[in-house]
Amino acid sequence: MAKLHSRKKGKSGSNPPKKEGVPEWSSYSKEEVEEIIRKLAREGVPPAKIGLILRDQYSIPLVQRMLGMSMKEFLEKENLTTKFPEDLLSLIKRAVGMRNHIKVNSGDTHNKVKLMHVESKIHRLSKYYRAHHKVPAGWKYDPETAALLIK
Repeated sequence: MAKLHSRKKGKSGSNPPKKEGVPEWSSYSKEEVEEIIRKLAREGVPPAKIGLILRDQYSIPLVQRMLGMSMKEFLEKENLTTKFPEDLLSLIKRAVGMRNHIKVNSGDTHNKVKLMHVESKIHRLSKYYRAHHKVPAGWKYDPETAALLIK
């Protein structure tokens, strides 16, 4: 959704090499990687952050090549997923922060417009997740109760 509310062309990215199996320079076994992921997930670290920690601190390039499945599949298998998807929670966290900013700085019209954009993304995503049964069926985004969801 990089191009949705901006006049920019979005981001281009690089693709990882199409190789199979564990890299020969990696010093961790499959069981060690699984244990690290379990430990971080129990601490409440989101999956994207787990991937960054594995890359930066443990020099594990791709979890999928180590485990044979994606991080999301592994966390679902271990019952370590959260009630709401990570991208929806991050958008809600951003909206809560923007609302707190607007309470203090009521004249910030640019932030008010961007808050509307973020909340429209939240509504769009929640509609998609309700249809695919990733969030409870009757759940709707409510700005007043969103702060409680984040904590």
